[in-house]
Amino acid sequence: MKQVFKRPESLIDVPAHFCPGCHHGIIHRLVAEQIDQFGLREKTIGVASVGCSVFMYDYFDVDVLESPHGRAAAVATGVKRSRPDNFVFTYQGDGDLAAIGTAEIIHCANRGEQVTVIFVNNTVFGMTGGQMAPTTMPGQVTTTTPFGREVATAGYPIKMTEILATLGGTAYAARVAVCTPKHLMKAKKVLKTAFQYQLEGRGFAFVEFLSSCPTNWKMDSIRANQRVIDEMIPYFPLGVYKDVGAAAEPDSPADE
Repeated sequence: MKQVFKRPESLIDVPAHFCPGCHHGIIHRLVAEQIDQFGLREKTIGVASVGCSVFMYDYFDVDVLESPHGRAAAVATGVKRSRPDNFVFTYQGDGDLAAIGTAEIIHCANRGEQVTVIFVNNTVFGMTGGQMAPTTMPGQVTTTTPFGREVATAGYPIKMTEILATLGGTAYAARVAVCTPKHLMKAKKVLKTAFQYQLEGRGFAFVEFLSSCPTNWKMDSIRANQRVIDEMIPYFPLGVYKDVGAAAEPDSPADE
């Protein structure tokens, strides 16, 4: 029988530790598939930050550096400038990139650094106990917002893709999801473009993945997937927000 599905070579053959229903494993696979497709495994350097995303060094069969909390974009800048022939990407969560790392990611994008950023948004600090993150939804219950996030005191969820799309150095900025097969296939195409843009030297590329966190959302995996569809996508619309290679507009949530 012909084998039609297998582990990407750029993923290490070890059991995953992520919580059931977490989307990190799916996103890891998509990234590894692109590394394989472009033949980049021997020249890729990943940069991990603090949070659930840090465990990428246990799963990707590439060189990985661990940065201080929120500083992955700054570390990636140094790596790419010192080793311009390498493919450099960061893998960061919302509690990292959109909180303590806000300055680093904005200035990295504004300078047009030749790196690719994978941003996993699950609207909560996942590793440290489920506290409110910059992307936490209005009314969402977390360990630090037991009555729900109040916009009047905590402000609104930050939409990083939209912000970075306004910066001159950003070549590509998009938001995707992996909660259904249809969304997953779209995410693969977007991620491929983000990889191509670094390889072509076009500038900074950013892909935001809407992700579930069943453990901290206090849901099973089925309900968590549905929450991405019902609550997250309407608030964080999917689509390509900037593409220097083509005129693009965000997809309508209704099309997703």
